[in-house]
Amino acid sequence: MKRLFLILISIVVICCLMVGCGTSSQGNGEFAEENIEVKYAAGFRLSQGEGYRRVDVVDPWDTTRLLESYILVNRDEELPHKLPQGCVVRTPLQRSVVFSSVHCSLLKELNSLDAIGGICDSEYVYVDELRQRLADKTLVDAGSSVAPDLEQIIDLSPDAILLSPYENSRYDRLKNSRIPIIECADYMEVSPLGRAEWVRVFGWLYGCEVQADSLFAAVEEAYLTTRERVSQADVHPKVFTERRTGAVWYVPGGKSYMAQMLADAGALYPWRDNEASGSIPLSFEEVFEQAQDADYWLIKHHSEAQMTYKSLAEEYAPYTRFKAFEQKQIYDCNTRYYRYYEETPFHPERLLQDLSAIFHPQLFEGYTPYYFHPIAL
Repeated sequence: MKRLFLILISIVVICCLMVGCGTSSQGNGEFAEENIEVKYAAGFRLSQGEGYRRVDVVDPWDTTRLLESYILVNRDEELPHKLPQGCVVRTPLQRSVVFSSVHCSLLKELNSLDAIGGICDSEYVYVDELRQRLADKTLVDAGSSVAPDLEQIIDLSPDAILLSPYENSRYDRLKNSRIPIIECADYMEVSPLGRAEWVRVFGWLYGCEVQADSLFAAVEEAYLTTRERVSQADVHPKVFTERRTGAVWYVPGGKSYMAQMLADAGALYPWRDNEASGSIPLSFEEVFEQAQDADYWLIKHHSEAQMTYKSLAEEYAPYTRFKAFEQKQIYDCNTRYYRYYEETPFHPERLLQDLSAIFHPQLFEGYTPYYFHPIAL
């Protein structure tokens, strides 16, 4: 009898493992699908078939493969008898766990906050409604995104977990929970409009496709309009960014998101010919060699104190040798007070407008900046 009981338990466990994430085992070849145009993003593909939609998320570290295929089926309809291979997700999502504050801010704009049942890294979430729900205990604090509280997540029984993937990330503990994991690789896009276009994926997931498409169309129009205005400029100033962290100065690679943004704002970036899409670690001397004659210097920081030329000089005296320091052309964004990281991924037009107005003030008279301001004398 005991042996029979163990055999039954083994069968149940094997069945659970086979089900996984609601995964369909049918092949894709027999399914007729309509491809949906994606204009800028390189990280996802959209298509739809009979009774379902599909979102393919491309592996940004190996673009020949997919991170996952998500088969989206309306939760109010019966699950089709046959589906393509992929992770089945019933939509619209109603009780999701969101790991990123960036995505929380986007979902507020899409009027989908009620579909968030839990969040990670709550100290970085600045959405007032979510902070109130945390205080009221109506929103689950799932701990750190690096080491989430799995018990809290399982108790919530969410319909999906949305997280930002990293290279070779496995999520073994999360995957063992059998909850669909949506790998939002939007942060790996190097095109500003490419990252913003990920709003369409969120529209499909949360049942607000019309609103998401409308938001993206407005962002695209504003971005392209600003870029076109900048193209009329005769002067292209030289610009560099950030400052030392310890003994290292991290600058954006030449194929990075920020490098593309600077180019669209009509600036000359010293490392524009570099092939890196991430950050480049350099010494002060290496940065000074390339940027000592730059016209503008942009700095992001998170601090209570206001940045001034005096505080910069006291922090590191060689900063004073840059032309931008001497000519008082340094602009900062204090992320303690401005929601730069939460807003700019899906509103690149705001950042482009800021930078364009700094570099070409004659084209943007009367402009009020969102994020970057001249530092105090």
